[in-house]
Amino acid sequence: MSISRKRKKQLRRLQKDANELWESQQVVVGHAADVAREAGRQLSGLGREQVVPVVQDAYNHRIAPTVNRGVKFGRHVVDDKVVPIIGGVVGSALTAWDVANAKRQGLEFANGRIVKKKQGPGIGSVIAIILGAAAAVGVLYAAWQALRTDDELWVADDPLSAPDA
Repeated sequence: MSISRKRKKQLRRLQKDANELWESQQVVVGHAADVAREAGRQLSGLGREQVVPVVQDAYNHRIAPTVNRGVKFGRHVVDDKVVPIIGGVVGSALTAWDVANAKRQGLEFANGRIVKKKQGPGIGSVIAIILGAAAAVGVLYAAWQALRTDDELWVADDPLSAPDA
């Protein structure tokens, strides 16, 4: 398909207009970027001169005192309430630990201090040992009496022979 000369001329003019529009838009965008940069600089200066002092003053007079009161109250609670409670719990736990270790090592815990336990058998153990030994001696004596060689109690090993006639 071929395009007429008139159509080609119109297309060239349209392309030229589009290129001019594009160039003018590039100039406008460049000016807009310059204006935006200047607005940013002005806004930054305004913030330093107007906003920062107001915010700093509000922080110093309203927020900082409230935060300081909260910190002081928190320290008071921790120092006067939490630490003594935890100290008591830890102290009790360590005392229980010491008592358990003392029991394991054969020591006693009396009146807040560790005392060595009396070592060796007590009087009850000695009496029990004596009674046990006496019972064992009695059993052995009874067995010896039952099993001793007594001629009347034993049957002869020889077979009985018939009487002589």
